[in-house]
Amino acid sequence: MPVNTITVGAAIAPTIIETYISHYLNRRPLKQKPTAHISYHEGLKLVRRFLHYASFHAVDELQDFTSQWVPVPAWVHVENVVIPDTQLKRSAEYVRAQLGPEGIKAVGGRTWWEWRREGSEQLQAEWIEMRKDMEVRKKSENIKGQRIMLYVHGGAYYFGSVDEHRYQMQRHARKLKARVLAPRYRLAPQFPFPCGLMDCLSAYLWLLEEKHDPATIILAGDSAGGGMVLTMLVVMRDQGIPLPAGAVLLSPWVDLTHSFPSLAGDGKMDYIPAHGFIHKPSMSWPPPNAEDLLALEGKNPKNDKAAPLQDKKAEKEAKKEEKQDRVRGFSFTDEDKPDLKDILNASESKEANGSGDDIWVSRDGKYSIGPKSIFSLQLEGKLIEIKDQIQMYAPNHMLTHPLVSPVLQPSLGGLPPLLIQVGGGELLRDEQIYLAHKAAQPLVYLPPPSNHQTAEEIQAQAMRYRPTNVQLQVWDDLCHVAHTLSFTRPAKHMYRGVSQFAAWALARAQKTSIDIMDDESISIVSTETVSTSSDSQLASDDIKLSMPQSAQHLGFESVNTKEEKGAVVGRAGNPIPPFENHMIRQRVDRHGRIYPLPPPKELPALNLQSTEVGVPKKGPVNKWMAAQQQWNGKFAKQKLKIQRRRMREMEKGYERFEGETPPPTALAGRRVKGMKKEKKTKKSWGMALWSLWGSKHDEATIVREGEADQAPDREAATTSVQPTDGSSEPGTTTRRKSNKHLATVADAARSRSRSRHSTVTDRGQISKSMDNLTQLAPPSPSLADATVIAPERDGSGGATTPTIVLPRDDRPQSPPTLIPATDTLSTRPTRGGVAYPFRLKVEGEERDVNASTLTLQSVHLVSPGLEQENKQLNLDGQSVDGAEDKDADKDTKDDVQRPGVERFVTADIGALTSEKNGAGEKKAAERPGVE
Repeated sequence: MPVNTITVGAAIAPTIIETYISHYLNRRPLKQKPTAHISYHEGLKLVRRFLHYASFHAVDELQDFTSQWVPVPAWVHVENVVIPDTQLKRSAEYVRAQLGPEGIKAVGGRTWWEWRREGSEQLQAEWIEMRKDMEVRKKSENIKGQRIMLYVHGGAYYFGSVDEHRYQMQRHARKLKARVLAPRYRLAPQFPFPCGLMDCLSAYLWLLEEKHDPATIILAGDSAGGGMVLTMLVVMRDQGIPLPAGAVLLSPWVDLTHSFPSLAGDGKMDYIPAHGFIHKPSMSWPPPNAEDLLALEGKNPKNDKAAPLQDKKAEKEAKKEEKQDRVRGFSFTDEDKPDLKDILNASESKEANGSGDDIWVSRDGKYSIGPKSIFSLQLEGKLIEIKDQIQMYAPNHMLTHPLVSPVLQPSLGGLPPLLIQVGGGELLRDEQIYLAHKAAQPLVYLPPPSNHQTAEEIQAQAMRYRPTNVQLQVWDDLCHVAHTLSFTRPAKHMYRGVSQFAAWALARAQKTSIDIMDDESISIVSTETVSTSSDSQLASDDIKLSMPQSAQHLGFESVNTKEEKGAVVGRAGNPIPPFENHMIRQRVDRHGRIYPLPPPKELPALNLQSTEVGVPKKGPVNKWMAAQQQWNGKFAKQKLKIQRRRMREMEKGYERFEGETPPPTALAGRRVKGMKKEKKTKKSWGMALWSLWGSKHDEATIVREGEADQAPDREAATTSVQPTDGSSEPGTTTRRKSNKHLATVADAARSRSRSRHSTVTDRGQISKSMDNLTQLAPPSPSLADATVIAPERDGSGGATTPTIVLPRDDRPQSPPTLIPATDTLSTRPTRGGVAYPFRLKVEGEERDVNASTLTLQSVHLVSPGLEQENKQLNLDGQSVDGAEDKDADKDTKDDVQRPGVERFVTADIGALTSEKNGAGEKKAAERPGVE
């Protein structure tokens, strides 16, 4: 049956129902895992089931299904562009220069990878942007925009598309208020390495040609796209191409040899198959193996072995064994064959005599490569010869190339700042952790020599570049690219972390401030979070922040104390702290709370010997062989039939590139006249539904944002709490929720601010703060001083001026809640007062008022509900009458004429109201001390 919406829906429907039932019947084991959220649990099982179902179909069918057209949401603007041929040629020249003569020989030639199928001669890309941001940008002076994200989608280099990933890209565009450019690069196995690298690099060159400043560009990619982005950065660095402001790598796939310990796990918290990707055989995959290629040249070792046989029985057995090897794609070495050490000695002897074969053996004799990409491994005393191609992206002999597996680069220094987000439950976890430390400490984590680079070349390259600054986030138990499950709560925090880092990198590169989306108060995920026992501490912290300062120390542990104990040190989406030894090492839980990452000695990835990096291990190899044997046995007839057909076509001959030998999977190497054109994309209802599910959070957030913009002074979603007795106070709008009262109060505390935009600046994590931004920094820097809540955008899209006119007569229904630039735990707004980071100009008065000594009463901005509440509030337990309020207002007016206070303090209602002394006389309350 074909892969379409109906068949996929029928395949995954039982899994959805089963997961829903089992989730609620067996909740205890899931309590401390991301699967405690039903949406995450369902999404994880759905993707895993889909990939399992796809393995029963050919690669071409999966590619066609995931590349179908998906409708674009109404609030998203999409524009198709074509990358001109000039940029493709420039990109090809850069790739050739990076490969060098030896690399060009290894990939099979200089030009075959520039060939494109008829009907798709041009590289297309897609601009993705929120419509409202596009309108604001076009009205501004800088019509090209201040922030651009070049996003390379993942899919193991062989499936996926811009349409499939658009719901993720539009989330990044919304959070960062950026334009996302997504190239539709060519996919393996039909277009193996370096086809995709050439396409993605040409998209970046086109941005530069279009006069986009590199300081306005951020590169981003997930999974294979993350590995592609890293390779692009290395090529840019080495070839002198201007580097972007930074890069975001989401669960990057950077080691195609599968040499790290986490690959030996069972992958229960991940959706990637533990044995790798396998598919029903087709003309696209698997390609002719080593035996097919040797037989075509008349050098098949099996033929040499069968020649001396005398009896028919032995000949029959030999043919049977040969058939089995051709089906399963690997074989075990006979006992009389030499091991790899003997082969190494023999090859060194032949090299000395000038008669060496096309074979490379590692110095420790653990593996060898060639001829015809035969991958030989010494495992458990047996020599295993893998003759089928392992990865679709590149032939076996190219898996150790540093441009294919970037973790094997001699140095990852000299790159722009990197954010690497890792799922703690994914199979690729260790290689990503290793990658981050390798970039920050290039001389500590050097790769071993391989068939593509010598020890001398590695040493020379490693000394050339300075360390790269890296923010590493390891998310507890999350799967590979958890952003794929964008409708889940853990993904929400990951997206916020991405936008925060990207905004900081852009602000640093441009020496300015960057305004980003802060949807905490209007996010459906934020406002509908269910309170659990594991969330109690978080809820307590949020309730504490909603209390007056005088009460914050009662019954709660301070955040400073928690930091000293090495517990929670921040939250995802907060401003990034300074780099220490070129790294920010963070462990993040599913609620977005940040903890210190364990030291390197406790991480298995960093205790791997350098000689073991890039060397396939027993666990992954055994799982791959078991899956290959099972799947190839299941489809044995189809595989043998395709092999025979392919051999006939190879004997007949293809159109060839002069002097070049493209990889066996390359479509460029098996061209024939009258070749079919690329199929036109069709609309996919299945992918549309998946995109709709992934975009549901964005849709709800945008609707809420529109409602908040239409009624900016309404407190419906920010300050109201449904009383436990079911009653409602006058002047407030209630919000009914099924959460516990504790969590409801916490939600209200988190969403106090109506401002939905955060301004990110460079606090000097790497360089010193800019002179024009020093006014934003507080006297004592903290984790929160890089991100401040900015004023609402005006019609031109920019921030409003620091002087705000507040009319006396037009009073809002509730007091405005404005967070100062120095928003720390000690300067949060408290009940009855507010601190402002600017001076207020009161309508009707010529003088400015110092906002740090101002109360709401002094400018007559207190709502009727709050006035009634203030009359009932007195620190001594006594009520305050109307006359006292007038005197307090008078005292406050006298106070605001004093010289401005340098540091902003939060006014307290008790300190700014007058009290009666023992004689019945009124006296002004003493002003609280400056914090």
